[in-house]
Amino acid sequence: MAPPAALPDADRPDQDRHWSLESLNKAYQQGYMAGLTGHPLSQQAQRVEVLAAAWEAGWNDGDKQHQLLIQKTA
Repeated sequence: MAPPAALPDADRPDQDRHWSLESLNKAYQQGYMAGLTGHPLSQQAQRVEVLAAAWEAGWNDGDKQHQLLIQKTA
C-alpha cells in the first residue's frame, strides 16, 4: 500500500485529512518536551502522519537541547 501522502485526498483516511494548526503545535510541543526530558523517540504515539511528523520534529529539537544541557553540566 502506498503511503498516505501518495494517495489522492479522496482515498486518504479521514484522520489524515483532519488536523489543525493547534493540533500540529500541540504535537510539536509534546515531542519537544519528550526530547528535552530524555524520552526515546519510540515513545511517539501519534497515529496521524502529519501529527507524527510534527511530534518527531519537536522531539528532534528537544533532544538537541537535552544533549546541549548534558554537555554543559558534564
